[in-house]
Amino acid sequence: MRRLSTEESALAADGRDSAHDFPAFERIAGHWDAGMLLICDHASNALPPAYGTLGLPQAQLERHIGYDIGAAGVTRELAKLLDCPAVLSCFSRLLIDPNRGEDDPTLVMRLSDGAVVPGNRHADAEEVERRLDAFHRPYHRAIEAELADAQAAGVNPAVFSMHSFTPVWRGVPRPWHAAILWDSDERFARPLIEALAAPGDLIVGDNEPYDGALRNDCLFRHGTAPGRAHVLLEVRQDLIADEAGQRGWAARLAGILPAILARPGLHELRSYGSRTGPVIPISG
Repeated sequence: MRRLSTEESALAADGRDSAHDFPAFERIAGHWDAGMLLICDHASNALPPAYGTLGLPQAQLERHIGYDIGAAGVTRELAKLLDCPAVLSCFSRLLIDPNRGEDDPTLVMRLSDGAVVPGNRHADAEEVERRLDAFHRPYHRAIEAELADAQAAGVNPAVFSMHSFTPVWRGVPRPWHAAILWDSDERFARPLIEALAAPGDLIVGDNEPYDGALRNDCLFRHGTAPGRAHVLLEVRQDLIADEAGQRGWAARLAGILPAILARPGLHELRSYGSRTGPVIPISG
């Protein structure tokens, strides 16, 4: 894999790689009446042309290591149903993971679920910085711009992050249909867990199979640090692998989110701290 030149890695004002017209993010316009911003960190398995396939067979990029299968479809459909703004990434998590802090050792994965990533093997500090500038930071700036737009309109929106998880991990089936990840602020998480579990047809994980307290991840940056209500939803990938599943889950969520978003105090900025330690607001 050849390195990108300075010109190639320069990002145009609209969030695109100037050499290849490759977008770092997709923005879906909406209104703030719903009081929520949708984000999808792992929406795509696409890679800029200069990176090829990172040395991987295309079949590996189609797996969960390349992106969150089905998450983008649910996000787009839910944004449509609620007429709600959304920001989605346009690059594979294998290039650089927007749901990791800039200091996280898993920011650029060299090995992911048994797959060696040849194009990341020799990614030094300079190359990581190049990817941060071209893809990771523009994605986060797009989220910050949406939140600033909402605040200018007099709204403190909650942040809803849409993800999906593989049904089997290291040979062990996962029983959960969905999971809610959160840190210390339960304003959004707790009622969402209760609402999803209420019909009795779902097994809903509470900070499992993953824990929501991940320092400097996307929700730490845009939720915990500024004191904004937030939640991360994981849906099992076999349930949203096709359009019917994606539409079904979007409809399910559209039926329960408005009542949660109307709860008193949900749109106040409150500092609940983090289970990972003291919160220092992130800038840049």
